[in-house]
Amino acid sequence: MFRRLINTTAKAFFPARNMSTSPSGPLLKPCKLALIQLKTGSDKSANLTRACEKVALAAKAGADIVVLPECFNSPYGTEHFPKYAEPLPSLEKPTPPDESEAPSYHRLSALSKEHNIHLVAGSIPELEPSTKKLYNTSLIFSPAGTLLGKHRKVHLFDIDIPGKIRFKESEVLTGGSEPTLVDTPFGKFGVGICYDVRFPELAMIAARRGAFAMIYPGAFNMTTGPLHWELLARARAVDNQVWVAMCSPARDLEGTGYVAFGESMVVDPNGLVVKKAGAEEDMVVVDLAPEKVVEVRSGIPVTTQRRFDVYPDVSGVAGSSA
Repeated sequence: MFRRLINTTAKAFFPARNMSTSPSGPLLKPCKLALIQLKTGSDKSANLTRACEKVALAAKAGADIVVLPECFNSPYGTEHFPKYAEPLPSLEKPTPPDESEAPSYHRLSALSKEHNIHLVAGSIPELEPSTKKLYNTSLIFSPAGTLLGKHRKVHLFDIDIPGKIRFKESEVLTGGSEPTLVDTPFGKFGVGICYDVRFPELAMIAARRGAFAMIYPGAFNMTTGPLHWELLARARAVDNQVWVAMCSPARDLEGTGYVAFGESMVVDPNGLVVKKAGAEEDMVVVDLAPEKVVEVRSGIPVTTQRRFDVYPDVSGVAGSSA
């Protein structure tokens, strides 16, 4: 039943057998990861231009994988999603719509190719033309500008904390139905979006299928951010002994809409925060070393101590030890 849930990208690389790591670990070679913390306005074109400028700076700094935040090309809010949504290609049907219909896709594809980087393009509102459904979607591009993966936010942000915040993504959006893992020359990594981080299963699936990292574009707010942003990042990292990257929009206290928490961060496989941004626009750049996961998993070998005779393995990998 679990294989049915795996993203098309994952199907190509993760048959049902133990693929936990190579002998040297899941990260095959050193990798420089950059998270771009952006301020987002109401002008889609300006948002895209700003993102392109910041990605260029990350590439100049030597980044191999660059990550943008959730909803970086539009304001975050159910009232905005329909207006900013674009039709997007899928891995099964990779031909994109015309640039006039999907400007974000075309600019992001060209951006990754121009700078020879892997780009986790945060998330943007997606319109599925055949069903008229809307999704919160992350596109992952190769250095050739091709689409490596597409993650539709699985868990919709529906919360109600009396006196503090009420938000219901499900009023407008539809949840995705597949975990997402992508394969790169550095190894495999998983992608989730914001609220997805609260559900440990996606990270478990990624780690046990050989991922070296989970990457979460996200936009926690000023209520949930101080409570759980760092806590959840560290929990997913230490549970699975992988890197975790959380990439937020910048905090804009002068705006009238949703205020993102900021504090984008990278957490190591030991659950330690390696580097963290503040509230303003910033860029977090971290070098990931292949030996780190091996060191952590050797010292605390939970990857070989799990008891799947007592509880199920959500990854669906027969004989998995990761």
